[in-house]
Amino acid sequence: MDLDTLLLPFKFPFMQNAFLICIIVSVPTALLSCFLVMKGWALMGDAVSHAILPGIVIAYIFGIPLLIGAFAAGMICALATGYLAGNSRVKQDTVMGVVFSGMFGLGIVLYVAVETNAHLDHILFGNMLGVGTQDLLTAGVIAALVGAGLVLKWKDLVLHSFDAAQAQASGLPVNLLHYGLLAALSLTIVATLSAAGLILAIGLLIAPGAIAFLLVRTFGTMLWVSVLVCMASMLAGTYASFFLDSAPAPTIVLILSGLFVVAFVRRLVLTHRASMLRVASDGDPSTR
Repeated sequence: MDLDTLLLPFKFPFMQNAFLICIIVSVPTALLSCFLVMKGWALMGDAVSHAILPGIVIAYIFGIPLLIGAFAAGMICALATGYLAGNSRVKQDTVMGVVFSGMFGLGIVLYVAVETNAHLDHILFGNMLGVGTQDLLTAGVIAALVGAGLVLKWKDLVLHSFDAAQAQASGLPVNLLHYGLLAALSLTIVATLSAAGLILAIGLLIAPGAIAFLLVRTFGTMLWVSVLVCMASMLAGTYASFFLDSAPAPTIVLILSGLFVVAFVRRLVLTHRASMLRVASDGDPSTR
């Protein structure tokens, strides 16, 4: 394959926009994924991403911007989940499963009942190759807001993620941090809507943080490693999809899944090696 063929994807405007949206959304999704992984909120990200669908359809019915409907639905899902979990004997993961499946089902029913010009596949799986200037602008503004908020408050959010009681005892506004993180989650999913869609957005919100968690030992390092992993995977997946004639979003998620397997195997090997060295050291009289 010659150089001209390798550079071919960069010559098309739709591919240039796809690469730009990858760079933009990789930052907030990767940063947020670190907090979701540490807090154990993987299912919350899944719930909010599915719950956005009815908000999109309702926004279309009333002629308001789809992003407003998506954000409102995401926040309603997050708030309803928190209220039900706090006022019932049902555990939070069960509540999230019920809420997001119910809202997703509502979204499908509304979509079928109302004639729209929006293609369901684009909503569910994204349309990265159809990203326009408005999509880039919207994603850029959201990415800047969410990224700046997470970077400025990351130490407070880390303490809140590990021990909310300790965070409250330290005088931190735990409720503000809690709902601020939920708002950031909803906004980030809205930003990835045009690129990855509702279903595949969860991969971008979990995999980078999980990979970085397996590779490094400090949270500060985990943040920038997750951004590098997410950005590289998104760019590589979009580039590869051009030659594979596949959809970019699923290709990106496949690459992230492959990197997670590699990181997991590496961690197993390092742990086994450290265990063997410890056993050998314990059995060596000269080390006693």
